[in-house]
Formats: sequence, structure tokens, C-alpha cells
Amino acid sequence: MNASRKWILQRISALLVAPLIVWFCVSLISLSTSSYEEVMNFFGNPMFSWLTIILLVAGFFHAKIGLNEIFEDYIENEKIKNVANLLTFLLSIIVPLITIILLLYKF
Repeated sequence: MNASRKWILQRISALLVAPLIVWFCVSLISLSTSSYEEVMNFFGNPMFSWLTIILLVAGFFHAKIGLNEIFEDYIENEKIKNVANLLTFLLSIIVPLITIILLLYKF
């Protein structure tokens, strides 16, 4: 992926993540005074699930691009850089995937 494409994709993902993280935090804070039934209804809402999935995918994608750029700038050893990029890639797929599966199946 060329540098300008990475830059554009990182900015698009940031524009997607920023309002979603605000929504997520405000939602969780507002749930702190809710009853058990209200909390369960909130988490059972399909809109919550889809917005959370979008937040996870976009957030981990954004983090992956950012970490790859940091690795490119600060790690000189190619082997270490490649291992770091591979681990970042794998974790950016595995962690959201497990979280999405748990979210959709609700334990």
C-alpha cells in the first residue's frame, strides 16, 4: 500500500472512529445509572451491536495503520520490523473477530 493511500485510509478511519468512540463512551456512562433490564435492552439492541462492530473494525484498522507507520519510522532491523508488522496484522484481525463473535452470540 503506498504512502498516500495509507494516509487517506487512516484519516477516513479516524473520521469514523471519533464519533463512534464518543457515542460508545456516552452510552456506557449513561448506563451506569440504569436498571438491569434497561442495560440488557440496550445491549440487546441490534443498532448497538452494529455500531460496536463498526467501531471495532475501524478502530483496529486505524491502529494497525498507525503502528505500521511507527514501526517503519523507528525500527531499523528488517526482521524485527517484519515480525512486529505481522503480529500487528494478526492481532488486528483476531481481537476484533473474537469480540464480534462474542457480541453477536451474547455468550
